Amino acid sequence: MTVTKRLIAAASVLLLAAGVAIAQDKYPSKPIRMVVPFPPGSASDVLARTLGQKLGDLYGQQVVIDNRPGAGGVVGSTLITKSAPDGYTLGMIGQPHLMQPLLQKEPPYRPLVDIVSVTQVASLANVLVVSPNLPVKTTGDLIALARQKPGQFNFGSAGIGSSSHIAGEALKSAAGIDVVHVPFKLLGDIFTEMVAGRVQIYMFPLPAVMPMLKDGKLRVLAVGSPQQSPSLPGVPTIAASGLPGFQSESWFGVIAPPKLPPGIVMRLNKDIADILKTADSKERFLRLGAEGVFGTPEAFHKLMQAEHVKFQKLVKAAGISAQ
Repeated sequence: MTVTKRLIAAASVLLLAAGVAIAQDKYPSKPIRMVVPFPPGSASDVLARTLGQKLGDLYGQQVVIDNRPGAGGVVGSTLITKSAPDGYTLGMIGQPHLMQPLLQKEPPYRPLVDIVSVTQVASLANVLVVSPNLPVKTTGDLIALARQKPGQFNFGSAGIGSSSHIAGEALKSAAGIDVVHVPFKLLGDIFTEMVAGRVQIYMFPLPAVMPMLKDGKLRVLAVGSPQQSPSLPGVPTIAASGLPGFQSESWFGVIAPPKLPPGIVMRLNKDIADILKTADSKERFLRLGAEGVFGTPEAFHKLMQAEHVKFQKLVKAAGISAQ
């Protein structure tokens, strides 16, 4: 390479770096899309809309929630991983992002490689909810009844590999009960079937079912968190009401496409953390049944790595496969 060519190449690199720096300084200069791999009303959707409104207020740019349900979250997660790494496509994901590739013969994305971790956003209890006409009052009652009638009760979920499916399989295994899994695509269909009594059991991430519990249309037996939830005062834990040692919680966080510039990652990380620290955000999350959680991108990635190992074991032990 001639001296002239070397100088041109070096200048090109400097100009590119300068362009990236300028783009990051001006970020965001247009609306941001936040992809949610599940339908409106799901826990990830509720959290995305709550956080998106706050980010929009902070940035003076609209945060558009783009619901992309399908295949238990595969459609939405794949879209996130394939999008441009410019900071204008983000994703609100939970455990299904990790679980779904374990159920695919040819996974469309690598859950820990084809993303950039931004930050965890929330931790929340999974709650044991039953149809209002099921004659049980406690977790112990439910387990006893299910053992008396193996295979006669159904437990619902938002799809194969969803947070509710993972939680339901864990409950089924720990309680030693034979209940039939019924996956759904739409949250409204789940509620209809539960109110009608055709689906009797569901392990909901709390924000998804909170409106139905407040209206008294479904009955909550217990929460899967180690302690009682401040969002459901007086409701016991599953561990204290029939299944000692049992724990079931969900988490959600923000990710971005791979190769997103570190400057934008850290800008988003800091701004989301600042939002979650406010009294208003804490109150909003509490009303939803969630607890705001934030940390470094590295901490969120380590959480996902640990969860991925756990789900590998669960898939093998429970014999879960895509349907």
